[in-house]
Amino acid sequence: MGDKTSAMLVQKHQLDNAEGKLAELDAALDSLIGSQSGTDEQLDSMLESMGSLLLESGVDFNDDTQIIDPDIQEYVSDREGKSGYKYTPIDMLSSVDISDQSSWDDYIQSVNHYANKHHVDLVSDPFDRLLSPIQKINLEKRIKDDFSYKNAKCDKYDYLIAGTCGLIGGLVDVFFVGAPGEGPLGKAVDYGITGTVSKFAEAVGFDRKEKEGDGYKKYFDKCIAKNKSPLDKETWMDTQAVQFLEGKFAINYDQTLTKPKGKTGTGGLVGDLKPKNHHLKSIGHSPDLIGLFFSVYNQFTSTSSFVSNGKLITIDTETFELKGNTAIAKIFCGFVNWLGHLFSDMAGSNSSIAKGNRGSGIPIPFYNLLLLLDVGEFGKHKQTFATIATKVFEQGYDFRHGLAMAIPVMISELLTRIMWTCKARFYHKRPWKECIPSANNPELRRMLLVAHGTLCLVDTSDAALKSGGDMVQFLLRTNLIGWVRFGNLALKEMVAWHHEGHIDPELVDNYLDAEYSRMLKRK
Repeated sequence: MGDKTSAMLVQKHQLDNAEGKLAELDAALDSLIGSQSGTDEQLDSMLESMGSLLLESGVDFNDDTQIIDPDIQEYVSDREGKSGYKYTPIDMLSSVDISDQSSWDDYIQSVNHYANKHHVDLVSDPFDRLLSPIQKINLEKRIKDDFSYKNAKCDKYDYLIAGTCGLIGGLVDVFFVGAPGEGPLGKAVDYGITGTVSKFAEAVGFDRKEKEGDGYKKYFDKCIAKNKSPLDKETWMDTQAVQFLEGKFAINYDQTLTKPKGKTGTGGLVGDLKPKNHHLKSIGHSPDLIGLFFSVYNQFTSTSSFVSNGKLITIDTETFELKGNTAIAKIFCGFVNWLGHLFSDMAGSNSSIAKGNRGSGIPIPFYNLLLLLDVGEFGKHKQTFATIATKVFEQGYDFRHGLAMAIPVMISELLTRIMWTCKARFYHKRPWKECIPSANNPELRRMLLVAHGTLCLVDTSDAALKSGGDMVQFLLRTNLIGWVRFGNLALKEMVAWHHEGHIDPELVDNYLDAEYSRMLKRK
């Protein structure tokens, strides 16, 4: 900003000087016009007096025939081009030396030279001199209205609307989600995830047509020969899709037991590790940035990282080699392995699908960080919070249930935003461009806080009533997604309350991004 503001100050100085010179030119022209008007009047008077004098003397003056005395002609010739008018000369404007070949550095050097020559202050606040008083007032008003933290000014209808939207979301959570695998929404999400896994398997090479034909026929005949009840074709196809992904995206950090050492165990280093919770304790199975980092790290270093009993544990595994000739190619291969393996575990193992169970899916993003909280004593067995969180996951509180819990949260969110938009448009009569439901609006932010607070209140009341005081059952019925959203909104509300009147950097960044995008579109 330093060089740019210096250039702007010098340009402002040149503009002020130019305006001053224009004022001087106007004054000089006015003076010249006034003098010329007086001279014209004097000349007209003299001509009139001369005509009268010649008429009284009986002299008939004719330009064609009258002979003028040579001495008079010589006197008149000597006076041509001479004037008695006195004027003040106007100095030329100074300029900054620049040409088509000049660089930015050359221009800034010329700017600094001009500033030194004309005593232009480049040190003090530049905007105090660049802006006029009216511009300063308008800028301060714009910053206060558009870029500062403001507290909400909600009326009773806003709170009523928000509470109703939150109540609707809470009732959806209670009656349609509930505990993992119980509510209709949870079952629908489970079914949808299984279908998604199958579609992903087909996208990366799973031959569904071949399996549906000869593959299923061979399986069916084999079951009949062994007097076993075969699975229906759709369920069997789902197990085959998961099995295909498990083989295609094999990784080295998939240990499932505590005692054995090698491919399936940790040699006793990770306590209470079993198939029901290894997706939770193995950090590489987490569908977030932390999981991605540890997955690629484990694949590069032939290690396996776990979080258990409040500790981060890393063990050596069998040598694992990523494909690719360069580091970038190996990292990409590690990413693909991580993503493909997550899909293979998302709907549970192929054996759990065959048994008709939900199985152990992958954890909700960042949920495994709760295992670092190995504190407290809960329940009759005095278990730590990390142990409680593990037991909750083992009973189905996984990524699929997280998606189901997100549905009532989205319902409350969308209803609140839609109702705020309708009220702004039809009750307050605002133009449509002011009815965009941006969360930066203080009234909408407060309404969202009330809505999600109501949802969490309903959810917690239901969990408390149905859990019977059991901590695991209470958490199984608690909508973690709703509480995270409520906590996020509560934090924003507290920040806005504390910083009321101060500039909100997020609003400024959004405005600058929008202006930058608009400039790029013009290009």
